[in-house]
Amino acid sequence: NMRVPGLFYVNDFLKDLIFEELEMHCRHQGVGGFLPAVKQVANVAALPGIVSRSIGLPDIHSGYGFAIGNVAAFDMNDPQAIVSPGGVGFDINCGVRLIRTNLDEKDVLPVKEQLCQSLFDHIPVGVGSQGIIPTSSQNLEDALEMGMDWSLREGYAWAEDKEHCE
Repeated sequence: NMRVPGLFYVNDFLKDLIFEELEMHCRHQGVGGFLPAVKQVANVAALPGIVSRSIGLPDIHSGYGFAIGNVAAFDMNDPQAIVSPGGVGFDINCGVRLIRTNLDEKDVLPVKEQLCQSLFDHIPVGVGSQGIIPTSSQNLEDALEMGMDWSLREGYAWAEDKEHCE
């Protein structure tokens, strides 16, 4: 069902590792673990709106949804095209979030520099960084256990936000 080709940028050593991962997956009849990176690149190549290729970079390895090191672009003029934070590391909390707004590009363009600076100022990045929400070990445990319901309980989200979360 691939809409575009999958392309890998790897040397012979890495190619052998990628195919070894695929062979092991096939030997276990697909039971256990993540899908092999090769299959994940193929799955991304089948997504609606993908442009040109699903690309595997030299650091490619199995991930959650997209393979780690899998790159793809999607046509924003295609109404069937997808937008997925899974392609950029949301599963390991890389600080990537997808937020639905009613803003159009024309609304954002005049203030994009200020918007980017504000996001940078308010989103913690890097080892040891801290956010503006005071937290404790128990709060972290509760948030991990309850997920979106914790955010609702603490007043950091609205009930309708749950409809737009992965």
